[in-house]
Amino acid sequence: MLETSKTRGLYEPERRVVEPASEAEPFLRPGTQLWRQGLATSALIISDALLAFLTWYMAYLVQSTWGRGELTQASIVSAAANVVLWIGLRAVMGLYPGYGLHPAEELRRQTYAVLIVLSVTSVFSLAFHLMDLLSRLLLVSAFLGLLFLTPVLRHVVKGAMSQAGLWGKPVVVFGAGETGARLVRALQDEWALGFRPVAVFDNRLAPVSRALEGVPYGGTLTKAMGAARRWGVDTAIFAMPQARRKYLSRFVGRASRNFRNVVIIPDLIGLTSSVVVARDLAGIFGVEVKHNLLNPWALRAKRVLDVWATVVGGILIFPLFVLLCLLVYKESRGEVFYRDHRMGRDGKLFSCIKFRTMVPDAEAELQRILKENAEAREEYSKYHKLRRDPRITRIGGYLRRTSLDELPQLWNVLRGEMSLVGPRPYLSRESGDVGAAQEEILRVPPGVTGPWQVAGRNHASFGERVRLDTYYVRNWSVWLDLVILARTVGSVFFSRGAF
Repeated sequence: MLETSKTRGLYEPERRVVEPASEAEPFLRPGTQLWRQGLATSALIISDALLAFLTWYMAYLVQSTWGRGELTQASIVSAAANVVLWIGLRAVMGLYPGYGLHPAEELRRQTYAVLIVLSVTSVFSLAFHLMDLLSRLLLVSAFLGLLFLTPVLRHVVKGAMSQAGLWGKPVVVFGAGETGARLVRALQDEWALGFRPVAVFDNRLAPVSRALEGVPYGGTLTKAMGAARRWGVDTAIFAMPQARRKYLSRFVGRASRNFRNVVIIPDLIGLTSSVVVARDLAGIFGVEVKHNLLNPWALRAKRVLDVWATVVGGILIFPLFVLLCLLVYKESRGEVFYRDHRMGRDGKLFSCIKFRTMVPDAEAELQRILKENAEAREEYSKYHKLRRDPRITRIGGYLRRTSLDELPQLWNVLRGEMSLVGPRPYLSRESGDVGAAQEEILRVPPGVTGPWQVAGRNHASFGERVRLDTYYVRNWSVWLDLVILARTVGSVFFSRGAF
């Protein structure tokens, strides 16, 4: 419930407001933000340095095993120089501490840092004839280790700091409406971003519960200026896309004098993109939005990556695949695989393959359940799934929890009908529910995994899944694919599969 002012202009200051919530004070302690950020930065730098030295040492061991040299004082100096260069470059790229970076953007910067240091080291070695000291085998081993291990270590270190209350910086949100609530939920879910909402301010909307999504209400926007100085908060996010321009401009100007970083969420809901580029058009501000995955060359590059990763991954998991086939057959006999027609690129139907996870005649059984159970009928209407589906077999439940039931879809990937990462393969009968987004989603191949599988799919509604698929199409990059694949692996190990 919200206190509102309907007689004044939208977001025009009003005199009577709810007083700031006293609950906001415990979230912050004056003078603690600098040392918290310092500790977070130091922890990341130290962990990266230790990993880099360990990686170089292991690379030297690999080199010595092949009879290409041994660890010497010169080798240690060379490794130290490379580590210093690598840490310094990561600092220049804003990775320490890296608050506010999207996982895909963070991965992109980390990869570029490794490749740049590799290039500099290679050129330096050739120019000064140091290839005996820094062999190709050494360079490849060391930098492959950094390339694959650094993102994992960084995630682990951030998770440990988050548990200890050291990761993240406090931010205040301007706007207690629907957009503000969505923003607070998103920042709370994506803890790795490091933006921790500590207070919400608004002139027009005051939560009766004195909190928005658990974040205390602090009063008017004017009071937020004092909070910035009192709490040491340096980042404010304006989540008032419908605010009148003259009022928004006025408050942004005031906020800029009190907050070092001011982020504005524009009235472009549904058009947001990680590849948005600001354009100065002869003094007029413009925003360019690119839909990367709609680029034919991007689709070709994605296809090459799909085939390569599927062939290599398929060889590695073949023993697991055979074992799962035997388990499915042993429990309920009959067909091991389940085929269902799904909408592919441009709406063309294809036979989507999965491990069979349900009893025979599952579709007829579903119709009977929906006819007899009103609660199940309502749940299926919202999610297009049943959380406790009696048709699922014992091994089928395990396959679904771990997403291993989708492994046979690697064959669909090889045939070009699907991609490793992409939108959900929708049923024909779901076409009406997908709505206008269908035209955009069906311009790309569906995926074995995708954003909705790794973003709380256990509780995401069908409409939310469609929104996530649309977001993926508009924001595609190879870095986003890698992040989703990594999170999918995490979902398999921690059994956070579909219900």
